[in-house]
Amino acid sequence: MKIDAHVHIFPPEIRNQRERFFVGEPDFELLYASPKSRLVGAEELLSVMAEDGVDRSVVFGFPWRDAGISRLCNDYVIEQVKSHPEHLMGLACFGFAEPQAAALESERCLVQGLHGVGELAFYVEGFSKKVVDQFLPVIEVLRNYKKVLMLHTNEPVGHNYPGKSDVKLRHLYRFLKLYGDVPTIFAHWGGGFPFYHLLKKEFSEVVQNLYYDTAATPYLFKNDIYRLGGEMAGFDRVLFGSDFPLLRPRRYFKDIAETQLDEIQREMICGTNAARLFGIQTS
Repeated sequence: MKIDAHVHIFPPEIRNQRERFFVGEPDFELLYASPKSRLVGAEELLSVMAEDGVDRSVVFGFPWRDAGISRLCNDYVIEQVKSHPEHLMGLACFGFAEPQAAALESERCLVQGLHGVGELAFYVEGFSKKVVDQFLPVIEVLRNYKKVLMLHTNEPVGHNYPGKSDVKLRHLYRFLKLYGDVPTIFAHWGGGFPFYHLLKKEFSEVVQNLYYDTAATPYLFKNDIYRLGGEMAGFDRVLFGSDFPLLRPRRYFKDIAETQLDEIQREMICGTNAARLFGIQTS
């Protein structure tokens, strides 16, 4: 079974008139002002999944500042997951203008059958100590429902690109020290965070429930990341994520097939790990 753990979908209101949603949403404008930045709905995703051999996708929207737009996108995700339960699973997504409101939206969506919260991102403000401290209300909901969190992370060095935010490793570490009991996915290989699994002291205590996804790998890392990231963090922590529609799944499958991973390691990355994390029956 192949499971894509990182896919963005949007309702038709946003796909058809994206410019309307730039107002008051600098993060969305930053990522989607260019017409080359595609927005897709569930129908197109399902077609690509069938063509590329993906059995299930974990879908979500965008971390909007406006609670009403967040609800619009989350309702769309809920609707599509209910319409295609054999192919789609969903996460609730929102901004953090009001942490308590974010917690209420989390619970509303989890009650409706979504499998967690994410991909939460702070493209303009960055992932700061203040952001970490604001997470507690949402974390308490996830603890209560025993669900998954996905965070946007990115490498702190190298070239700049839309969506690359100020993510400091010490703040990610502090996040795990506070909330590491919640199963958490650091998107985009944690921006290099797997390297620190090699530390001898303390680190293993805070990463017991930490996972990484492969989203945007072809744009960010050499193919060696699949082997080296798995060896450093553990192959059981790596989840295939395409970041579709940024890239199609088949691009990743081609790259993974060209690595020196064995069949079991490839199966773990492409589906087994995600099935275990999200409680998907594979037989």
